[in-house]
Amino acid sequence: MLQFNHFNFNVLDLDRSLDFYQKALELKPVAEKTAADGSFKLVYLGDGETSFRLELTWLRDRTEPYDLGEQEFHLAFLTDRFDQLLERHKAMGCVCFENPDMGIYFIEDPDGYWIEIVPGEA
Repeated sequence: MLQFNHFNFNVLDLDRSLDFYQKALELKPVAEKTAADGSFKLVYLGDGETSFRLELTWLRDRTEPYDLGEQEFHLAFLTDRFDQLLERHKAMGCVCFENPDMGIYFIEDPDGYWIEIVPGEA
């Protein structure tokens, strides 16, 4: 049997990213691992409802922004609080694209990753 476990985003400022994901998506750390030499830290975020996790990877020696290519990949969240979250995200200034015809929108995290918000039963 195979199950989804996690998806990874590499981040430049771990504290800034943790703050963003807590405020924007209510994700909280559920596990972490730090290299013995301090060269990297992994923090796994969970939604408190499913077993899927978002892994944030911080590399001590990384100073340049990550090349996200054409940003043709994204993570998506299903929510039954679509309008409430849209207002929160607009207030945070992180909405980067709205598609009213499809009934979805995207937010952008501090490192430029896009996250889709989809209405529906969560």
